[in-house]
Amino acid sequence: MEEKRAVTMDKLVNLCKSRGIIFPGSEIYGGMGNTWDYGPVGVEIKNNVKRCWWKRFVQESDNSFGIDAAILMNPTVWDASGHTASFSDPKMDCKECKTRHRADTLIENHSKGAVNPDTMTNEEMEAYIFEHKVACPKCGKSNFTNIRTFNLMFQTSRGVTEGDKDTIYIRPETAQGEFVNFLSVQRTTRAKVPFGIGQIGKAFRNEITPGNFIFRTIEFEQMEHQWFCKEGTDGEYYEFYKQKAHEFLLDLGLNENHLRFKDHEKLAHYARAACDIQYLFPMGWSELNGIHNRTDFDLKRHQEYSGKSMLYNDPFTNEKYIPFVIEYSIGADRLMLALLSEAYDEEQLDGGDTRVVMHFHPAIAAYKVAILPLQKNLGEKARELYRKLSKQFMCTYDEAGSIGKRYRRQDEIGTPYCVTIDFDTLEDNTVTIRDRDTMSQIRMNADEVAAFIQQKINF
Repeated sequence: MEEKRAVTMDKLVNLCKSRGIIFPGSEIYGGMGNTWDYGPVGVEIKNNVKRCWWKRFVQESDNSFGIDAAILMNPTVWDASGHTASFSDPKMDCKECKTRHRADTLIENHSKGAVNPDTMTNEEMEAYIFEHKVACPKCGKSNFTNIRTFNLMFQTSRGVTEGDKDTIYIRPETAQGEFVNFLSVQRTTRAKVPFGIGQIGKAFRNEITPGNFIFRTIEFEQMEHQWFCKEGTDGEYYEFYKQKAHEFLLDLGLNENHLRFKDHEKLAHYARAACDIQYLFPMGWSELNGIHNRTDFDLKRHQEYSGKSMLYNDPFTNEKYIPFVIEYSIGADRLMLALLSEAYDEEQLDGGDTRVVMHFHPAIAAYKVAILPLQKNLGEKARELYRKLSKQFMCTYDEAGSIGKRYRRQDEIGTPYCVTIDFDTLEDNTVTIRDRDTMSQIRMNADEVAAFIQQKINF
């Protein structure tokens, strides 16, 4: 029996817009398709997600190091990686409503996942869509053009005069930054294989199809970890990172029943193994992150195109070899959407009222605590506590409206704790702490609040 969930994409979009989480990009100018701006609440949540990822995969990962590679790279990088030759999507236009769609997505949605377009050629996808009269998701008609391929890389130029320009690309992925810096990281850290390189950074793709809110956008942020290892150990590390990636998602608060592994049936020519972890988004099961055994393909290609040796000299065996790479990649924006979807809840309260609450893990909540004076004339004492706690973690302050309305506002952005200052606080320095999820309240000395909150928000 399919689980009934309160969340829908429309509810998420409306909540995000009204509560300062995510706004449509360039909204005052009518927007720009597939672009979104993170508001005051959203930027804090996203930054916290990135901090949790970095802590788990770089800080706590034995023998892993971080970098921040340039967005603009030597164009030959993309020749070596294969992007300039074959980085495109199969698109079809609806002749009726003039919208454009990915052919593989049309097939996946029509078959409800029963047909895997990854194993099909463009001609086979075309034949399936025409034979099964696959409907346009916009207008419902089945009248498509033939498949055309669209390059996903953004091009720009470098140069000051029209006749003196060099074409360069805005990176479509962050992984190549880790590969081209392999030698520099290994040399400067004196790292011994196996070791990892982690990076969080922006990537850009010329996406044309609708994106389901922040699921697919033209500008997005990737969190990637490349593990360089010796051939023969790659299978073991591939399985290790599959489980580590899964465990990370569970620890962030995603429901295990909303996650599943999906092995790639059609592997890239260089891959030995590949799988996705899919999440049950409001629009259905879709990829959340990928784990790939990329073999030694990337370093060999960069060795070939750059002329620089990528050989690693093993100090224990004196053996020279090019390492294999186990890649783990997850989009920060796509993970943000999964966490929003998972956290959203509508609870029926006594008296017939409904409260919307975001059950975020405290570590990723935008504000760890809201400081609420019971009345405005208690503001001086409340702001004193606010300034004290703000030195340790993000806090918010609210004195507008009834205490009940202020609780609801904090519930809707996922603030795990509210601290209320009342007249007793002036007498004995105690405050009331309210728990977001249970709505239970406890009394505590104001000097103990910081340690209490810090213990709860650890990840």
